[in-house]
Amino acid sequence: MERDELLAALRLQMEWGADEALAELPVDRFAAPPPAPAPVLPAAAPRPAVVPTLAAPALSLVPAPAAAARLAAEAQDLAALKAAIAATESPLRDTATNLVFADGNPDSGLMMIGEAPGADEDRLGRPFVGVSGQFLDRMLASIGLERSRDFYLSNILPWRPPGNRTPTDAEITLFTPFILRHIALVRPRHLVLLGGVAAKTLLRAKDGITRLRGRWHRMEGEGGVSWPALATLHPAYLLRTPAAKKDAWADLVLLRRTLDGRVTPS
Repeated sequence: MERDELLAALRLQMEWGADEALAELPVDRFAAPPPAPAPVLPAAAPRPAVVPTLAAPALSLVPAPAAAARLAAEAQDLAALKAAIAATESPLRDTATNLVFADGNPDSGLMMIGEAPGADEDRLGRPFVGVSGQFLDRMLASIGLERSRDFYLSNILPWRPPGNRTPTDAEITLFTPFILRHIALVRPRHLVLLGGVAAKTLLRAKDGITRLRGRWHRMEGEGGVSWPALATLHPAYLLRTPAAKKDAWADLVLLRRTLDGRVTPS
């Protein structure tokens, strides 16, 4: 092709908008694509020489409840027991604000045990200080009992469950050794179990609180020692169910008569 013809063809392509050369030869769009090149694999690293070592001893994993029971048994006083509880790993510990251990007079001879701390208890680090705890104080004041002098308070769980939910069986199992050790260290003459969780756990009973309340039971503690225990309704339940207050009053009268020596627990 002559030079003038080439220039004319180039000028025509520019008029059509082809102003950039992408390849020297035209591309056949109908031809089969070329096969993909085989992947290049990296060379395998040389295997290190095997150096003989002594076998490590097998680890003995202790289940959490067993570890908790051991820590509880090793506590020789209330301060050591509180420290052991604080050292026990539990998801509840990670979501709570404060450890709620106890309140009142541990030498009074009367120990009351509830279920778990609520929001106010978690905030202040003391059991039964919220609305239901204040109601409990008024209930006990009606039979002449004062917190700082006449009774001692604790819970099955020392940490507040998120959202004040009911404790799970696993949580109760984990912390039961601590409350049993707590009772053994305090050595009360009488126990009052506030609510179904405390009553069913410590009495090892399947019946609900309405069947367990109103009479004295024997709670089996450490070393074959048993404690007289009175199951009664939780004050939070009484605030939700005012009609049940008459049953709670009957339990308080029974407690007062027992403390006065007019009733002997079976």
